[in-house]
Amino acid sequence: MEDSAVWVAAFTGGTAVLAGWVTNLGNVRAARVQAEASVEAQWRGRVRELRRAAYLDLMAHAHATSELYVRVLDAFIQIADPERLLNRIEELRTELREAYDPFMHSVRVVVLEGPPDTAEAAQAVLKAATRVNRALWRISLGEADARARFDEAQEAYLPCLGRFVEAARVAMGES
Repeated sequence: MEDSAVWVAAFTGGTAVLAGWVTNLGNVRAARVQAEASVEAQWRGRVRELRRAAYLDLMAHAHATSELYVRVLDAFIQIADPERLLNRIEELRTELREAYDPFMHSVRVVVLEGPPDTAEAAQAVLKAATRVNRALWRISLGEADARARFDEAQEAYLPCLGRFVEAARVAMGES
């Protein structure tokens, strides 16, 4: 009888050890899954923060550029003397050149951060700004239809910026 009691005790002890091992294995797996989920959530949060900062930076530079375009339009309205007008346009072109590098950099950051729809919209804003700047350069050269080109390009700029803002809004909602 004692022999069977030893077997029962050994079987019970073995079962307890096995149950403890299985429980421990389950706990380790659950902890790993929870840690991976936490890392994933932190990564998503960081990506969201980086994208938001990049989008806001681009919008700030695009808005500053837009303000310079408005100053050009104001100059056409306010300055009647052709020589003074040309001098003012040259001043504004200088300001636009200075604003262009940080603007271009912010577009590159958005292209890097993505997603693709937002990156394409950012590149379209930069391309529209380039067209406006080129038209302004043609005005400074005295080309006959340069003012019409400037007006046309400037009017196309804001809708491009609006499409970028919408793409950024959608991207922020998805992340």
